[in-house]
Amino acid sequence: MARIVGVHGIRQSSTSKRQLTDDWLGALNGGLGGLGMPVLPGDALELPHWTGLLERGTDHLGPQGDRFDAAVPLDEGEVDFVVAALEDVVREEDLDRIGQVELQTLGVPQLWPPRLTRLVMAYDLRFPRGGGKLLVSALREVRLYLYEPEPAARVRSFVAGAFGAGTCVVIGHSLGSVIAYDLLRRGEVAPDRTAAVRTLVTCGSPLAIPSVRRGLGIADGEPLKLPGGIAWVNVFDPGDFITGGVGLSALSPGITDAQVDNGNGDPHSALRYLRAGAVARVIADGCR
Repeated sequence: MARIVGVHGIRQSSTSKRQLTDDWLGALNGGLGGLGMPVLPGDALELPHWTGLLERGTDHLGPQGDRFDAAVPLDEGEVDFVVAALEDVVREEDLDRIGQVELQTLGVPQLWPPRLTRLVMAYDLRFPRGGGKLLVSALREVRLYLYEPEPAARVRSFVAGAFGAGTCVVIGHSLGSVIAYDLLRRGEVAPDRTAAVRTLVTCGSPLAIPSVRRGLGIADGEPLKLPGGIAWVNVFDPGDFITGGVGLSALSPGITDAQVDNGNGDPHSALRYLRAGAVARVIADGCR
């Protein structure tokens, strides 16, 4: 019986439910084993593969069917959302540093308008190795969930179906953390399937970005809330470009942050987050 429901993040169209489940379970067990704790059985994790439910149509597809490929121009709504999100997280001193640089020397897609280009390059000063470009791609998919209600509702309904009477921990990574939080706060899972849920774990969450919260209808300054009885542990890496390098505890007294170091290669990696001791401790405590 699945005790844990996982909600994966962006860019998973080329994988499968089975592969994702095997990868996540292996990472979770790696973290548990590293702390000398019992590992999870093969049926402990349910990981619904929701990516296909956010399809936008073939007229938006890029190379190899990737609708968020850099070769696919951003539409006006995407530009406005991404610019607003970057304005939330880019530091003024970084904007000043690149203010005099000629745009053609910046090396970012020419499909982007100048106002977006400068914000991306300013963000790259904090998150090298293309953090700005990666954030743009991620935010396009986040925006699709936030502002297209029909596919978003399909995703939530599909994920809700993964819950069972014994579900005790919910883990969301990247956009999956937004989906998991949104699903729980809306109360869209049947009460008998959330009765045993003790903890929500968010990893690499873009909920730290005010524009993302606004897309959920959460006003600036309004705390993030979960139904009573569910604890919230947010795991973040200061080098993770999706989070802006910050946690969520400042947004609500009900959130406990756990800072980790996922290394330089891919600090946003789901598997690196899932191997973290902070996640293993939640699993061990929440599923006893």
